Amino acid sequence: MTDPVLIHNARLVDHGRITEDGWLLLAEGRILRRGSGADRPAATVRHDAAGSYVSAGFVDIHCHGGGGYSSEEGVDHVHGLAAFHRGHGTTSVVVSLATAPFDELLAQLDTIRSAALADPRILGAHLEGPFLDAGHRGAHDERLLLVPTPASVGELLRVAEGCLRQITLAPEHASPEVLDLLLDAGVRVAVGHTSATTEVATVAFRRGASLLTHAFNGMPGIHHRDPGPIAAALDSGATLELIADGVHVDPAVIRMLFQLAPGRVALITDAMAAAGADDGEYRLGEHTVLVRNGIARLGEDGSLAGSTLTLDRAVQFAHRSGVPVPTALQAATATPAREIGAAEVGDLSIGSFADVVQLDAELTVTAVWSRGNRL
Repeated sequence: MTDPVLIHNARLVDHGRITEDGWLLLAEGRILRRGSGADRPAATVRHDAAGSYVSAGFVDIHCHGGGGYSSEEGVDHVHGLAAFHRGHGTTSVVVSLATAPFDELLAQLDTIRSAALADPRILGAHLEGPFLDAGHRGAHDERLLLVPTPASVGELLRVAEGCLRQITLAPEHASPEVLDLLLDAGVRVAVGHTSATTEVATVAFRRGASLLTHAFNGMPGIHHRDPGPIAAALDSGATLELIADGVHVDPAVIRMLFQLAPGRVALITDAMAAAGADDGEYRLGEHTVLVRNGIARLGEDGSLAGSTLTLDRAVQFAHRSGVPVPTALQAATATPAREIGAAEVGDLSIGSFADVVQLDAELTVTAVWSRGNRL
């Protein structure tokens, strides 16, 4: 058992607000107390934040790898990618799998289940495929795409044993029975890699789909006579994932999305193994991805293939795009946590896990506590 830790003289940021001269008392892996001003509790271990921002640890709900580690390469790699991103403030992660042969996908899903049982900071799995549309497949292998059936979905749920947090699918290929099977199992259904019309996407959202996978990427854009799945997500109240790296989405569009969907934008990395690693060739699903100048593509000029982003950089870029600091931090903490039903992470409420990030004025991460232990 570690000694209680008092973090004080902080600008506490959660749920879109800043509390000046705030303090947190961390004990037994939880936030025991919080407040502001000079009336602070005693603690053996005290940390003076010196006026820095202090936020809940980041929650990445769409991440394939990082630090040279890939979600597809076994349990050690799953733990390795989680540890790498933890160093950048992401204290909770949902591990994503790209389209692969179905038997391989089952084995990879079982690996993530094992890793999550060993480390609860790994919140579970996200399947980005194989139930995608060929017309907007991005870096996913067209030969391996499948139309979902109750039998195939049932097999995924059986192997996952409750660890499947979310699944991306193209709703134009998914029957109501398939959607209900996933939703009844507590899986968050995300619309993505889709050619769906506004009407088709709206039906899926009304049935219970609640996420849009990396908004603007892997789907038709907004057209004034055919607004498509993005407009359907905005109208439905869904949460919209966003890759804020300056490559996937323009800063003006980032700013616009935050204005159109307040409290419903979830910053994600969609990171692959090359995040935090050197340029070169990397595996993603069944493809070899070429990373040049930190941009991942299939070949020199092919589709974007994930990113090399970390969530601290996503927060920084969102802010540079015109998003206020509390709003950008909410999109990396409370919003994604709420969307996947992770009630004990993503904010600084009393009783939440003591996952805490300190950031300087430029939003650079300067300290991380994971379950009350400073990294």
